[in-house]
Amino acid sequence: MPTAIPKALNFAALRAFYADGSPLAIVDHVEAAIAAWDDSAMFIVRPKPAAIRERAAALGRLSAEERKRLPLFGLPFVVKDNIDVAGLPTTAACPAFEYVPARSATVVERLEAAGAILIGKANLDQFATGLVGVRSPYGVPRNAFDPTVIPGGSSSGSATSVAAGIAAFSLGTDTAGSGRIPAGLNNLVGLKPTPGLVPTTGVVPACRTLDCVSVFALTGDDAFDVLEVIAGFDAADAYSQRMPLGALGAPQASLRLGVPSKDGQRFFGDSHAESGFQQALERLGASGVTLVEIDFEPLFDVARLLYEGPWTAERYIATAALLETKPEAVLPVIRTIVGAAKAKTAVDTFRSFYRLKEAARAAETMWSQVDALVVPTVPRVWTVAELEAEPITRNATLGTYTNFVNLLGMCALALPHGMRADGLPHGITLITAGGRDAWLSSVGRLVEALSETPLGRSNEARPRARVIATTPPEGFEPVAVFGAHMAGLPLNRDLIAFGGVFVEAAKTAPDYRFFALAGGPPQRPGLVKEERGGASIAAEIWALPPAGLGQLLASVPSPLCIGTVTLADGRTVKGFLCESGGLAGATDITHHGGWRAYLTSKTA
Repeated sequence: MPTAIPKALNFAALRAFYADGSPLAIVDHVEAAIAAWDDSAMFIVRPKPAAIRERAAALGRLSAEERKRLPLFGLPFVVKDNIDVAGLPTTAACPAFEYVPARSATVVERLEAAGAILIGKANLDQFATGLVGVRSPYGVPRNAFDPTVIPGGSSSGSATSVAAGIAAFSLGTDTAGSGRIPAGLNNLVGLKPTPGLVPTTGVVPACRTLDCVSVFALTGDDAFDVLEVIAGFDAADAYSQRMPLGALGAPQASLRLGVPSKDGQRFFGDSHAESGFQQALERLGASGVTLVEIDFEPLFDVARLLYEGPWTAERYIATAALLETKPEAVLPVIRTIVGAAKAKTAVDTFRSFYRLKEAARAAETMWSQVDALVVPTVPRVWTVAELEAEPITRNATLGTYTNFVNLLGMCALALPHGMRADGLPHGITLITAGGRDAWLSSVGRLVEALSETPLGRSNEARPRARVIATTPPEGFEPVAVFGAHMAGLPLNRDLIAFGGVFVEAAKTAPDYRFFALAGGPPQRPGLVKEERGGASIAAEIWALPPAGLGQLLASVPSPLCIGTVTLADGRTVKGFLCESGGLAGATDITHHGGWRAYLTSKTA
């Protein structure tokens, strides 16, 4: 007897269905779900039903072996209508802007090559300008939990289509929070990658230097599965970066999350949002996570730059032809926001660039204190009526904890956490330094396990995350690191670039002394084997492919070297050691027990 169509379209359930089920059955189910949901504002354009069925039928004819080679086989998805799909109009929610591309965006090509089935192009805030989801001539997509509440934007229809059980996942875009705010308002995971990790070829730009293609899904594992498909360098995108993604791993021990200090917790009168965030912090603390209060004022300063600085000029570039020839075709609120770009001067621009660079340098020191930040995804929930009464200021409040992220090149993961007393969902967002996307999703699995929300608006329980082994991937060599190569510290990005993946937190056997070395690059520790009077020193075990290990060895400066390190459980691994001749002028910091504790003592 064929497996029943799953009630929630999460990947695990759909993959189980496809053991003997047909993609045609799923697309028929999707068509029925669209009709039942009955929201004319969700989609701007859709492929013809016959074309969708033809695609599903072709997938259904594949052999079992061919299906295994398609990581997203038969998964129905939606894209935001500022992302090109060959042969379908792209409007960016502006009818006068419409064009029909001959080629799909790179991300769409990659998804379809992986076996996914496109079912529609979703509504958005016009030209992806807004966090509210109500700035569209095509109407307001219905919030999955309360039609009087905003759906969030700008990726409004992308989010609501997943929450409503119509799509297994969707693509949005995120410049200032558009891939995170709708996730928080619709009980979804919103994955916003490091800028440049996912190409934006074939995406209508909002702010080209900041734009990211984002993923909405029902679970963190589902979102990461999509990221694995769409990430990767694209020479056609001038802002694409050659950045290894890495793989999911076991969450590290002794996780430290930075939280806004009391002065930095802003909820704009929404007591439900405030109590939901406090509940999340209590659960995190009870799970063993260390919470560290952080001064968020420097981050808020960066957030203000997004609209006070020159980046509105990028929005003007994308819409200039229309604004100069047919300004009435653009919504008044969008004209007001984008029109402010004309007042910016080159002097203003460079002053903002200088401020941003200074803020980015200051933010680097934050990662010596914490591994990631945890913030409310949505600080204040607004109704559609409230937004209509005050469309700009209330929109701005939604970007409190999102606007600074892309400006600082960070990655972020919005996660469902609980339900408010008023029946709406609330969520939290993890943020960390750019280039650590796989690590962040690994930590997200631990945080998502604390969630008490079902999948989307269904009654289906949130499945347990896949078990990730703590052993290194096959062919990878474990290496113990003790200083700036540790997660979140300055040289960790190099380790990731060499293909490194986090394996576990560990300690050495009690046979070592630890030093802060004099001279040379800053933040350089040295570990020395000691016959007597030593101590256990905190370490992280990372695993590297052979080529990456060679790159690491070539990058190690004297007096450091790679040798054999004995761990507290008796295992031996390769690891960073220091030649005894390099200890001249060094400070013995063995009593701190590790590099992070030493750095914390310096900032205390």
